[in-house]
Amino acid sequence: MKVELVHPESVTEPRHWVRHDQAFAMMLRTGSIEWGSKRSALEKFKYAPGDLALCDRHVGEWVGLMNVTHLQLGISDAALMASSDGAYGEVALRASRKFGNPRLSALVAAAHAEMVAGFPSGRLFMDSVEQAMAVSLVKDHAVRHRPVEIYRGGLGSARLRRIKELVHVKMEDDLSLDEMAQSVGLSTAHFGRMFRKSTGETPHQFVLRQKIERAKAMLRAPDARILDVAVACGFKTQQHFAQVFRDVCGVSPTEYRQDVLDSEVRHDSETGSEDTAVLPAIS
Repeated sequence: MKVELVHPESVTEPRHWVRHDQAFAMMLRTGSIEWGSKRSALEKFKYAPGDLALCDRHVGEWVGLMNVTHLQLGISDAALMASSDGAYGEVALRASRKFGNPRLSALVAAAHAEMVAGFPSGRLFMDSVEQAMAVSLVKDHAVRHRPVEIYRGGLGSARLRRIKELVHVKMEDDLSLDEMAQSVGLSTAHFGRMFRKSTGETPHQFVLRQKIERAKAMLRAPDARILDVAVACGFKTQQHFAQVFRDVCGVSPTEYRQDVLDSEVRHDSETGSEDTAVLPAIS
């Protein structure tokens, strides 16, 4: 998924734009854009933060003064096709120069926050966000709409075991949603729904929990460096690792390790006291 921050422009002369990928935008501030199908008939659209616009694909649009900060996102054909059961090739969406969708806006806000932070959560997080965006766009804007097939069952134990093995083998890598889906022979959209049905978690949440469990095991070693633990568990930076660890466990990695060491010292002390207890003399 392509994510680009676009700032207001001072150019007033109308320009002809053509995009061949499926793009949409969310406004980050109050502002306006002049656009239309003809150079001589531009219409001014006023936007508030959170408003959305879905661009025409392959069809040229005339754009005049663009006076609003917005985030522009390009959704892949793979994500759109995975959200359209039985669809092959391009999925046609109806363009809309202004609309609202709270769920889609929340997903864009998550992508924006991830971009501002330098994409610390990795490819799987952005893949999951993109797939959720594609599902929403196809549901509300597909030209030839097919009801999304609902898989009532979840993943079987063999498939879940295969996913766990993949996650542990590739924990240090930037695992993608497509890799996880392919490992069990499913499309990304179907995999995401069935996985959540089976585990109660999204794939990203599951992988994050597995990373934290490995980190907790490694932190029990008193000489393990926090940076080494972060890298071994697939985190891009020590800061991101510490933030996620605190969010999940309620304490920092350093505090967690100290708690473990203190607990072991108390246990050893109690065991030693029992071993050295003096038995009463027998007369």
